[in-house]
Amino acid sequence: MRVLTLEQFGAGPYGSMHLADMGAEVIKVENPATGGDAGRSVGPHFLGPNDSVYFQSWGSNKKSVALDLKTPEGRAGFRRLAAGAEAVINNLRGDQPEKLGIDYASLKDVNPAIVCLSISAYGRDNERKSWPGYDFLMQAEAGLMSMTGEPDGPPARFGLSMIDFMTGMTGIVGLLGAVMRARTTGQGCDVDTCLFDVALHQLSYPATWYLNGGAAPSRTHRSGHLSIAPVQTFRTGDGWIYVMCMTERAWRILADRIDRPELKADPRFADQAARRENRGELERELDAAFGTRTTDEWLERLTGHVPVAPVYDVAQAFANPFVETTGMVRSVPHPARPDFRMLANPLKFDGERPQQTVCSPLGGDTRALLGDDAK
Repeated sequence: MRVLTLEQFGAGPYGSMHLADMGAEVIKVENPATGGDAGRSVGPHFLGPNDSVYFQSWGSNKKSVALDLKTPEGRAGFRRLAAGAEAVINNLRGDQPEKLGIDYASLKDVNPAIVCLSISAYGRDNERKSWPGYDFLMQAEAGLMSMTGEPDGPPARFGLSMIDFMTGMTGIVGLLGAVMRARTTGQGCDVDTCLFDVALHQLSYPATWYLNGGAAPSRTHRSGHLSIAPVQTFRTGDGWIYVMCMTERAWRILADRIDRPELKADPRFADQAARRENRGELERELDAAFGTRTTDEWLERLTGHVPVAPVYDVAQAFANPFVETTGMVRSVPHPARPDFRMLANPLKFDGERPQQTVCSPLGGDTRALLGDDAK
């Protein structure tokens, strides 16, 4: 499967990375006049000219062709590649695909079965189609920041660009469905998704609550669940732990494992509704219990009995022996850094993760794919 991408930063590159890791020939079409994918110049950690650690995070197994689609020669080269491709992906502003000739209407004459995925900020069929937009803006406008952080603090964004990543994967699901249809019918199409729509969609069940009764969710103390308790962080003798009692059984087991069986009979905590109503009192009772032991001691006592996890920083997360067990970190040599390491793909096929190589240099595959006269 050949896929052409005009992508930058997170959403498009993250989604297309999964196609490349699964064996698709993913060809990044990059404008040499602008330095290619803008992610190549995002610091502070670089691997050479037009190459950065940020860029390589989503560049595995991809090729690169240097073409300026604003020139007749560049557009002709792109159309030659599109004639033999099954899909085109872009995550440009919504008004750009038509202008650059990378939508289905522009390419169906050279390839009627091609599928053209557009990942834009706000969509291509409304008054905002020409607006630039980024993940954090979507978290703000879609209400997600109002649900993140402590209740008495300012609105907060997620730690990373999760809307970018979710939008990339949402787009890939749509693209693969359309490619399956095109392989059967010979009919390609446009597939559209956008950061704003996906951000709003992430409101999920709280949105359904609000739309069917007006109950507006808000931030919860200590990253707690909106309606189930105890599901939140607790301070231990030397750190923090996250406990998730999503069922009555888990709550009863927790009370026994922390040596507080009397809490099961306490009317304040007798059932889910009571625990939700008395969250503050429940937190105080559990804080007192968890403060008597270290995080490691609680993990030893609770793991396998109650859903629980330590609250780690990034360094601690990668020092976790379980990460090595899972094989989620691997060496992927880079010409400038033979010891370069990356996160492995989270998918497995027959028990094996896909192999990975670093992305080609800007335009590194132009001659091989378009010949010596490519421009």
